[in-house]
Amino acid sequence: MDAYLPLPIASLPFPEIDPVIVQFGPLAIHWYGVGYIVGILFAWWYARKLVADTALWPGGLVPMKAQDVDDFVVWAALGVVLGGRTGYVLFYDLPRYLANPLDILAIWQGGMSFHGGLLGVILAMILFSRSRGIRTWSLFDVVSAGVPVGLGLVRLANFINSELWGKVSSVPWAVEFPNGGAFPRHPTQIYEALLEGAVLFVLLRILTHRRLKLARPGFVSGAFVAGYGLARILVEFFREPDQQLGYLLGTGWLTMGMTLSTPMVLLGLWAMTTAKPAPAPEKPAP
Repeated sequence: MDAYLPLPIASLPFPEIDPVIVQFGPLAIHWYGVGYIVGILFAWWYARKLVADTALWPGGLVPMKAQDVDDFVVWAALGVVLGGRTGYVLFYDLPRYLANPLDILAIWQGGMSFHGGLLGVILAMILFSRSRGIRTWSLFDVVSAGVPVGLGLVRLANFINSELWGKVSSVPWAVEFPNGGAFPRHPTQIYEALLEGAVLFVLLRILTHRRLKLARPGFVSGAFVAGYGLARILVEFFREPDQQLGYLLGTGWLTMGMTLSTPMVLLGLWAMTTAKPAPAPEKPAP
């Protein structure tokens, strides 16, 4: 394991970037919060682009309107925040929040679970699509196609916050984190930003624009879920487990991130293999 390898003579210094961008009295704007906001806004803008491009849809008929995408932004934001916070409380640090219930509301202090946020957004999409008569799987596809950008931005914010760092390592790009001890560590936040952000976005871009997979409802969203799950499992091998949890079942390698991501891979593959071409809706009579 990396922890037992000879440490390098020199490692990369941690960039001293203030986690707070600007502060107005008691109001502070953090990179972490901006990452979520920009990610949601990008996913909204990108979804509108997909809806506007009729060449990506069977028969040129799009199953939703740009107005539907606009209206869903509020639903998505609530799903991300409420689901992400609830997931973190339940999956990662329940004893602490049971002892201090008011800390649950202190979102600005960090503590968001991607898996919880995903469940929150899925619930929001199901409720919204049914209320508008939109094909649910198509809404899944349109929304998930732009999500990786937000994931990458939030992981970069994790790096700035010096949190979620990796195991002690001797790789040349290891970083000495301010709160990570006196040893260089894997910058796993950067690994995740690249895999879950840049690589996954490019993959979904190819599926939507070159492979025209929006014509098979569920394929793009399945690729997103499976792709994220695989990337997260891979990075977990280099990431330091959450201190309050450690490794699960005394394995010395199984983490909560792996446990929550494995069903995602299976569900994503199922969605991709069962996705069928959607019948083109009939054009309205003149």
